[in-house]
Amino acid sequence: MASSVGCEHYVRSCLLKAPCCGKLYVCRLCHDAEENHQMDRFKVQEVQCSECQTVQQAQQNCQQCNVHFGEYYCDICHLFDKDKKQYHCLPCGICRIGPREKYFHCKKCNLCLAQDLQGNHKCVENVSRQNCPVCMEDIHTSRIGAHVLPCGHLLHKTCFDDMVRTGAYRCPLCMHSAWSMEDHWDQIDKEISLSPMPTEYQGATVKIICNDCQTHCTAPFHVLGMKCSGCGSYNTAQDGGLMQQQQGEQQQQEEQQQQQQEEQQEERRQEEEERRRQQQEEEQQ
Repeated sequence: MASSVGCEHYVRSCLLKAPCCGKLYVCRLCHDAEENHQMDRFKVQEVQCSECQTVQQAQQNCQQCNVHFGEYYCDICHLFDKDKKQYHCLPCGICRIGPREKYFHCKKCNLCLAQDLQGNHKCVENVSRQNCPVCMEDIHTSRIGAHVLPCGHLLHKTCFDDMVRTGAYRCPLCMHSAWSMEDHWDQIDKEISLSPMPTEYQGATVKIICNDCQTHCTAPFHVLGMKCSGCGSYNTAQDGGLMQQQQGEQQQQEEQQQQQQEEQQEERRQEEEERRRQQQEEEQQ
């Protein structure tokens, strides 16, 4: 290769001639940052050699001075770059950074994923065609790697790292936990055991739904969290309202009143039996 004209995105020794406006740019991303429209990479037909400035048909070597435009070249995407073990994925329709043998194309997700995820991830149909729910930028064609959450949704790897740093642990789309939280749930168990609620709230319960296993249940109310009885997660949300302690007291009062009524009825029954017995004795005399 000759000295690279380069940019922050790619290492190459040519400029692309934009099919939309005819201007010369190092890459489509540089074009899109400067213009009010986007370059269609697939329609690029001509490039300009950075060594001899010859404008020519898109190809890997300059037809005039034989400069190598890029160690890697794709004649579909018209991608020139240094060798990063790239490969063109036909189902994805674009080039991916490889090596190819470390990735497979998931037909349902419609995305190339690492081999260790084959048969070991939750598929969401065409998931990569959605924008990243954190930065709202495209995932499928992004140069930033994608991170697959346990729920199957995708984030940019950089956005996922930001979530971890800020302590956000739930998928922005479905609220499922973004990684294994068992140790954290154990820590909350300990904190709750050491932090009893005030007397007026002891015994209060709340209806919840678990964001991890979708279980609906009733859990003891605590300001530090409500635990799912299905999977033990504290990633829960209120479902149907807090059952206030007053309601529990009212129920207890009603039970006490009912018990008192039953006792009074039993006393009247015994009094009636005693009255009848006395009456029978008087009649016998």
